[in-house]
Amino acid sequence: MSILIEVMGWIASVLIVGSYALNITGKLPASSKVYVLANIIGGLFFVVNTYYHQAYPSMLVNIIWVIIAIVMLSKKENKNASK
Repeated sequence: MSILIEVMGWIASVLIVGSYALNITGKLPASSKVYVLANIIGGLFFVVNTYYHQAYPSMLVNIIWVIIAIVMLSKKENKNASK
């Protein structure tokens, strides 16, 4: 189980840092569904990883990170539905 938790942490790192790098270089807009989903999945994986390691301040930051990304995604979908 601990190997799965560690793999989730590494995947989270790649998703969040990778999507940020693509965003900052202009290759992936922050409004992109891919960008937001990478942040949601990465954030959720970090929540699991940080909970396992009892890193509760980091866990809280990632819970907030996921909530922000979900709100962003729902606003984007609501905007598209009204068109």
